[in-house]
Amino acid sequence: MDDKLVTVAIHTYERAVIIKGILETEGIEVCLHNVNLIQPVISAGVRVRIKEVDLPAALKILENLNFPDEVEAATTPISPYVLVPVDFSAYSLKAARLAIKLAADMDAGVTLLHTYYSPIYAGGLPISDAFVFDEHNEEAMHKQIQHMHESMDALEAQLKADMEQKKLPEVPLTIKFREGVPEEQILTYSKKRPPRLIVMGSHGKGSKEDDLLGSVTADVIERSRVPVFAFPADMAFESMAECKHIGFITQFDQRDLVAFDAFMQLMKPYSFKVYFLHMSTDPDAWDEIKLNGIKAYFSRQYPDMESAYCMIKGDGLINSLNEFIQERTLDMVVLTAQKRNIFSRLFNPSLANKMLFHSNTPVLVIRG
Repeated sequence: MDDKLVTVAIHTYERAVIIKGILETEGIEVCLHNVNLIQPVISAGVRVRIKEVDLPAALKILENLNFPDEVEAATTPISPYVLVPVDFSAYSLKAARLAIKLAADMDAGVTLLHTYYSPIYAGGLPISDAFVFDEHNEEAMHKQIQHMHESMDALEAQLKADMEQKKLPEVPLTIKFREGVPEEQILTYSKKRPPRLIVMGSHGKGSKEDDLLGSVTADVIERSRVPVFAFPADMAFESMAECKHIGFITQFDQRDLVAFDAFMQLMKPYSFKVYFLHMSTDPDAWDEIKLNGIKAYFSRQYPDMESAYCMIKGDGLINSLNEFIQERTLDMVVLTAQKRNIFSRLFNPSLANKMLFHSNTPVLVIRG
């Protein structure tokens, strides 16, 4: 395979093998990267890579491919809890504390979700394959799982201690563990039991995308059906109540009206000023007319809301947006997301994705 290779999917080893088989039956040459050769069944984030020339045909196949646990139940109700994926880093503690304060204002609970890999629970190998555990590897995995549970216990104990000392409000805490690729497990869990909100850390300005599909947070934002709040390490506030100036980016689309209503329901306990922002490299008179129209609409729908309306112009829209955020000291930016195919996610990153890697402003992404 001398041609340039591109990554079209990141999955567990079992799913990557399935995808490889499907693509190869269609005449597309495939190789798998990041496979644990000793224990392939527990490889984390196996990358399915193909020749760049085969990309259009592969994307067409993958767009119609669904695994059983990826089928979304359209009638699944939203559950009264906030989901916090944790990896026991400083991000985890900060995200959990923010989520607890938010959940208390919503009269909801908090679920801490950690994903991991373990050959003890892995299955699905073909009957013809032989698989023998190495004693040392099995013992190391047992220690890793034990350490994982100890880390979760320590995190839970810290949060409950904060509640007892009145540093945090008391809310129900639920602990969950899932085996698999982090982004896949987060999305699967949130589809089966949709939360009010997912709270995650982001890279922030200056970080680089690890792969074509981006970071875990970026992938969750692109595909999540529920709102996602992503914050950088140096986020200034520790509670949503401290957000007094919020930017809502609008493209004058019907989805924006739906997303804004969801945003207002989510932020109902708080008081803040909203800046409606429209970004355009070449604004025209029609943009001004639509901006005035949406201003009139929101004035009627939310008469008590303090708001302002601004046009952000220029060729470098992200830089222009960051300058505006600094000038107006915005605490958070709200974006409307829409379902996009794999091709769009690979070669035309969304504004939310760009914000994750080129801004230090917290981002709330809501599906329109």
